Amino acid sequence: MSFEDSIRGLADDGIPWAFLSAALVVLVLTPLVARLAPRIGGVDHGGDRPRVHTRPVPRIGGVAIVVAILAAAAVWADIDGPYTGMLIGTGLVALVGLYDDINGLRPSAKLAAVALVALIPVVGWDLRIEHVTLPFVGDHDIGWASVPLTLLWVTFLANLVNLIDGMDALAAGIVAIASGSFALLAVSFGRADAAVLAAIVCGATLGFLRHNYHPAKIFMGDSGALALGFLLALIAVEGVLKTAATIALAGPLLVMAVPILDTSFVVLKRLKYRRPPWSPDHNHFYHRFLRIGFSQRRTAAYLHLWAILLSAYAILVRFVPPRPQGVWDGGAVILLSSIGVVVLAASVWMAYTLEILKARHLQALGLGRLVRAEMGDDEVGPPEREDERQDTVERTVTAGYR
Repeated sequence: MSFEDSIRGLADDGIPWAFLSAALVVLVLTPLVARLAPRIGGVDHGGDRPRVHTRPVPRIGGVAIVVAILAAAAVWADIDGPYTGMLIGTGLVALVGLYDDINGLRPSAKLAAVALVALIPVVGWDLRIEHVTLPFVGDHDIGWASVPLTLLWVTFLANLVNLIDGMDALAAGIVAIASGSFALLAVSFGRADAAVLAAIVCGATLGFLRHNYHPAKIFMGDSGALALGFLLALIAVEGVLKTAATIALAGPLLVMAVPILDTSFVVLKRLKYRRPPWSPDHNHFYHRFLRIGFSQRRTAAYLHLWAILLSAYAILVRFVPPRPQGVWDGGAVILLSSIGVVVLAASVWMAYTLEILKARHLQALGLGRLVRAEMGDDEVGPPEREDERQDTVERTVTAGYR
């Protein structure tokens, strides 16, 4: 399906009404949930992990988001087949998150609970990644590995969204961008039901931003972050990953690249300094932006723009494939390569700004000129005793959270 046809497809099958109804329900319910939060212990006072806010804030906004999604889906989505399992699982994961928001759960217990609930759609409704399409290799059925691979994908993505939910508007904006992208991709593959559900998620998260934008009046909490990541993962499976196109694999990875990169970097950093992977610290991308002087709004805007850039590239690859029908298209290859360089350069600049890539890393990659241009010194090189300085920074940003 062409890009124009896909855009027109978004106007069919009740997708606009599904989007609007979810947004409206969230706008109405969120203030009510905020009033309920103090009565049931659903207020974030800080102290259990690093925060960027300094005042108590209700943190069960996910209840409004999930109720809106389930209500809109009941009206506008065809909930036969795997969609029943998807929505049941989403509701149960939201309850797990709500319990954590109120009473607290160990990270390992949350991880196990999400994986257990994921068995409902994956095994009960046979919703799984059945094959993988790779460039130059083709489409391959993965057989028995489909179940553990799908469970890993769902659990991984649920926790990705949960981990980036540490700053006003960040997680809601990332999910809105991802779900909007999945809606367009699903329509292009002829999967209208998945597109409707993705549009509902997009509407619900955009509606929630009205109350979650800095300074936030309410957080989505684990009840929202876990449930949204869980549902996004399943939408990606049903709407994109089940197709045979090469972009079926690359698309979701590009769309979710920002939280994937963020979590990967943070976990590797913790392992490097011999800390448990789930131990809290101030090493997420948004923490680093704030440390170099960005405001919360500017930080969220930069990370949202980065996510939009990567999602747009995924959509471009879908509609301008380099190898349609197995025959290389020179014009498409040149276009994708040129824009890919821009996307990569923007990502490298972002990583360098956040000091994830340092002078010595860029020089090792042959990009030392970026450092010299930034410093205005042709002789600049990796600073001496960088490891010692980095160790000091690590000890500082994790002080009190070991």
